[in-house]
Amino acid sequence: MKLFKRIFLIINWKTFVITGLAIASTAFCIHYQIKADFPLTLIGTAIVFPIVFSIGGAYKRREVALDEYGSIKAHGRALYFAVSHWLENPPEALKTEIKTNLENLLNSLTEVFTNPVDELETTEKKVYENFNTISLFIKTLRSHGLPSGEASRSNQFLSKMMISFERIKHIYQYRTPRTLRTYSDIFIIALPIIYGPHFAHSVTSYSYGLQYAVPIMFSVILVALDNIQSHLENPFDQQGEDDVHINVEKFIRNLD
Repeated sequence: MKLFKRIFLIINWKTFVITGLAIASTAFCIHYQIKADFPLTLIGTAIVFPIVFSIGGAYKRREVALDEYGSIKAHGRALYFAVSHWLENPPEALKTEIKTNLENLLNSLTEVFTNPVDELETTEKKVYENFNTISLFIKTLRSHGLPSGEASRSNQFLSKMMISFERIKHIYQYRTPRTLRTYSDIFIIALPIIYGPHFAHSVTSYSYGLQYAVPIMFSVILVALDNIQSHLENPFDQQGEDDVHINVEKFIRNLD
């Protein structure tokens, strides 16, 4: 089932529409004997290279997001250890409170990154409120016997978590160049149609029934690359196989 799910992520309605246009263009050119031998290097220059460039950029953004997400979890765990290990006989209430604070923070991060960008101004307020709550919590640890040096270090952990959040937020807000995406979309639709005369010219070397094999493969490959790039574009939309998943319950469960 997973295999079919992955296939349908890269082959969708857009694939069938553009493939249908390519077949129609080829059939029209064969019928009216409109033939031309266009250079195939144009395909690589106009579409494949820009899409591969975009895929590379989107993949790097996803990797940075994963690194920063890991940093948030690591420093959150360090804050929990500060309560558990740096205090003499820490009350269970303190452990429960820091767990709740971290859980609320990760839940607010999930809400930010899985909602549309135009809701960011509203959703990010909860994240800052949770950072504020954790900061005040660190301050109260002094009254429970936490040395000033360790309190300062705990604030550094919180600071690094905030830096990581801001970096992930910028990845979430800003995509790969929109003009490049528009350029690719135009040519992915146009070239399979424009290349109808080329496919009609090549048909004489194919057996009967295979005259539409090349335009079909041509369209499927181009749209599949474009769909791969689209799924990598937003690593938080929870639609692709390569998305970043924020597993709050597992993180909290594994703190002890």
